Amino acid sequence: MENLDIRKGEQVALVGPNASGKSRLAAAFAGRSGAKYITFRDSYGAYGDRNFFMQQRWNLFTLEDDPPSAGEQLRKEAASAGDPDAAARRLRELTALFRLEPVLDKPLVTLSSGELRKFQLTRALLGGPEILVIDNPFIGLDPRTRALLTELLGSLAATTTLVLVLSRVAEIPPFITHVIPVSDGQAGEKTLRERYLDAVLPPAVIRLRDVTIRFGERVILDRLNWTVRQGEHWALTGANGSGKSTLLSLICADNPRAYACDIELFGRRRGSGETIWDIKRNIGFVSPELHRAFQVDAPALDIVTSGLFDTEGLYRHPTEEQRACARRWMEEFGIADLAEKPFLRLSSGDQRLCLVARAFVKDPPLYVLDEPLHGLDEARRRRVKALLDRFCGAPGKTLLMVTHYPEEYPACIDHSLTL
Repeated sequence: MENLDIRKGEQVALVGPNASGKSRLAAAFAGRSGAKYITFRDSYGAYGDRNFFMQQRWNLFTLEDDPPSAGEQLRKEAASAGDPDAAARRLRELTALFRLEPVLDKPLVTLSSGELRKFQLTRALLGGPEILVIDNPFIGLDPRTRALLTELLGSLAATTTLVLVLSRVAEIPPFITHVIPVSDGQAGEKTLRERYLDAVLPPAVIRLRDVTIRFGERVILDRLNWTVRQGEHWALTGANGSGKSTLLSLICADNPRAYACDIELFGRRRGSGETIWDIKRNIGFVSPELHRAFQVDAPALDIVTSGLFDTEGLYRHPTEEQRACARRWMEEFGIADLAEKPFLRLSSGDQRLCLVARAFVKDPPLYVLDEPLHGLDEARRRRVKALLDRFCGAPGKTLLMVTHYPEEYPACIDHSLTL
């Protein structure tokens, strides 16, 4: 049951507190198994059509167009089903089962919460799904309507496997055969949700659980829970002082407080025996802080090559192949002509490009780029932005990027975290 291996005839309840991950677990299961998924909210308008706003319910008679009735909508969806005849028969059966006849002529925007819930269940069941996942089925309903819905769901249990997402043990209906508790678990322990998502989604590159960082009385990060998976591209946003740099320093092994936090990188918990170099080997990193601290007056080629060894300066003899690799990256970033020039004598923009190339030179699985375009002119910004899409957006590459200019984010960004 820990992997939600639900068998025919089982009726399952996922029960746990708010923010324990029940809904995400249920949605992931539905996507994997092909189940039909419905989520309810404690408000009118859970139907999901953006054209239906709450105001329409109260301004019904001022609308220019006649809103569709519940029956019209259901008949339309039955007609567009893969097997219209079977869907029509199913609609007649469900109409009788849910006693929908009195509401079929009502405009959708006038349905009560209970009527709307029956409409949504009918709509979801038209295709005859074998599994129906229902998130918060009883939220916002009065006792009489809750009892009616429990009776309706019980009738469905004879032919359909139900997975109910609930926040209260008292809401578990009598027809449920299996109850799965979902909780946040203990520090360092994978929860049921994490185990399941790890089984069906790409591996977690970064996982933080309840991470809190304080400086004196000031709380920088407050119980932060965050998972970044392989192939995801994150925009990390927030005002100055919100904790972005602190968060990145925990990830990149530059902040010793990381050892007191529940942090996993590439599947290993911090403090479990890995060295700083083990961590840095997998990360291409650039930041304003790194730029300010980088006071190595070596040729620019050496600065870029040093990224292969995660050192601030070149303290070993690279092979010709390694130097050739560094030259190729300098060409990609348009700075090949700077190869022999001393780093500290370059302009700030040229230095930043050298450090960005340094972050890319080892082709890492994870890029952590804090203001990578800072100080660059428009032509160079466009060039670097295109390279970010090309290389950071490649399959299997993971990106965390910080900038105060939204237009600088590459098109590959698909997730965001605001502190």
